[in-house]
Amino acid sequence: MRSTLYSYRFQPAKVRSELMRMLPISLFVVAFGAAFGLAAVQKGLAPLDTILMSTLVFAGASQFATLDMWGAEVSVIPVMVVVFAINSRHLLMGASLYPMLKDVAPAKRYSLLLVLTDANWAIAAQDYQRGNRNLEVILGGGLVLWLAWILGTWLGVYFGGLLQNPKNLGLDMVLGCFLLAMALGGKKSPRILVAWVLAALASLAAWKWLPANTHVVAGALAGGVVGFFWLEKKPGKETAGETPT
Repeated sequence: MRSTLYSYRFQPAKVRSELMRMLPISLFVVAFGAAFGLAAVQKGLAPLDTILMSTLVFAGASQFATLDMWGAEVSVIPVMVVVFAINSRHLLMGASLYPMLKDVAPAKRYSLLLVLTDANWAIAAQDYQRGNRNLEVILGGGLVLWLAWILGTWLGVYFGGLLQNPKNLGLDMVLGCFLLAMALGGKKSPRILVAWVLAALASLAAWKWLPANTHVVAGALAGGVVGFFWLEKKPGKETAGETPT
């Protein structure tokens, strides 16, 4: 019974293939990891502590936000609140992956989510819309991005002077453009369009009028609300009010 319930089996060859698929994006992650490593040591973090943070936390936006609050005396509760707010989008991302993960054994399921990022989630979600359940991209893609983040942090800690400001090179736009391409290349319907438009408007409004980093949460919640109340019709079921023939 248990083996039937948790029937999904990962394909090692496909994991390696998806790792290579995400390799180009990982090169830009290295650059941002270097920026974080440099910023961390400039804030006074020890090199080993900085590398351990990237290894264990693996959350770029949250780590940069933590640096902004770093000082001689660090208040733990505000740091926890900020980190939770920035990463709360993972609640919605994880919920959206449930249909793909429900027949994966719990130990593998939650281990897999440790390497979930915006990039490999976007590809997995797009593939699922096309009828292809691709958990290997979460594992393979997540691993290569995690290793790239650690490598970049190490480079920034010890060789950070070579890349003082990656934004001058436009590297901060790479992930945003990647996710936009995923959205434009995904399934198209009025429901999806409305969700994206409302998410964008909510994010812009939060960016202008709410505290820093809350635009991520606002956009995710706005799009999630549309998906929750505007459900897709399941094939084979009659719409409300119709009489079966």
